[in-house]
Amino acid sequence: MSRTSSRTATIVQLGIAQTLAWASSYYLPAILAVPMARELGVSTPTVFAAFSAALVVSALLGPVAGKAIDRHGGRPVLAANSLVFAAGLAVLALAQGPVGLIAGWVILGVAMAAGLYEAGFAALVHLYGKDARGAITGITLFAGFASTVGWPLSAWLELEWGWRATCLAWAALHLLLGLPLNWRLPASPAAAPPEAHAAEAAVPTPPATSHSGTRTAVLLALVFAVTWFISTAMASHLPRLLQAHGVPLATALVFAGLVGPAQVAGRLLEYGLLRNIHPLVSARVAGSLHTLGAAAFLFFGVPAGAVFTVLHGAGNGVLTIAKGTLPLVLFGVRDYGARQGLLMVPARFAQATAPWLFGLAIDRFGAGALWFSAALGLLAFAALMLLHDPSAAARRRD
Repeated sequence: MSRTSSRTATIVQLGIAQTLAWASSYYLPAILAVPMARELGVSTPTVFAAFSAALVVSALLGPVAGKAIDRHGGRPVLAANSLVFAAGLAVLALAQGPVGLIAGWVILGVAMAAGLYEAGFAALVHLYGKDARGAITGITLFAGFASTVGWPLSAWLELEWGWRATCLAWAALHLLLGLPLNWRLPASPAAAPPEAHAAEAAVPTPPATSHSGTRTAVLLALVFAVTWFISTAMASHLPRLLQAHGVPLATALVFAGLVGPAQVAGRLLEYGLLRNIHPLVSARVAGSLHTLGAAAFLFFGVPAGAVFTVLHGAGNGVLTIAKGTLPLVLFGVRDYGARQGLLMVPARFAQATAPWLFGLAIDRFGAGALWFSAALGLLAFAALMLLHDPSAAARRRD
């Protein structure tokens, strides 16, 4: 198999595995929270609280998972993690009360720490080094359809056989599909010989302990935390937010449905026209889109609702890729997985609190809650503008 076809096969395998991981964890409560709560005798917010606990566990264990991928590569970590996903879903399926519910979600939190985008990005960087940008974009194109596939499939399974069988079906898919896909990933760097990756790792970049490196890490962590907060808040409350601005329910659902295609369109743009542009430039453009769309909606009302959702979706799609590419170009290959895990800790905590906090904002301010997310988007854009590429600065000095 040629190098190009091997790389394509890796992207397809990991992209499908990522789609399965997202669909069976992050997108699961939206469909199963109500029937879970009803049968287990708890409130629906309790189910979402258990899900938030899983996100916190994921945040705490993310650096450990990244370090494991740095040391051993993506194949053994992701393959073993397929078993953890299956175990968590099986525990959920067998839950008889709050204890089993929380235990299942905690195990899924462990799986999410080593099975979602950050782990996939680290696996690709381990394989392809500084040339991983296109592969990172490729797997996000696949996983961008996780909700499109996961929500209808979970809803159909729940309707036909109940939520317990749905969890068991997802567990079986991890064993029968996810495990083989992850195990078939290349075991060692395929894009370049080891000495080439060693040379890449030796390229001078600001160390995380230096003043410039710490400043860069803080700004990146801020960008990731703010953008993940916005993304999760919109995913949880977008139809309600649109209605608060006077958009009828049916129209709000149509507008909200534009986010997914806009995300994929943004990623396709990144994969095509923007692939030769520095990731920092494309991230800055993407980082401005939520605020621009919100401003249009706030000032022009209902007719600009579709503009808002499309710009938000496109920006979010590109920023998802930036979470993988910016640490690579700003810090280099060495210790990428561990650093990525650390950078995403604040983002995971922000993600865990976003549905609750933004829900309170809508309850308190109604349509005015959009000013809050617009201001956060402006903060992320400002932080991106303060970031500088150290390799570019070195080339200018040379």
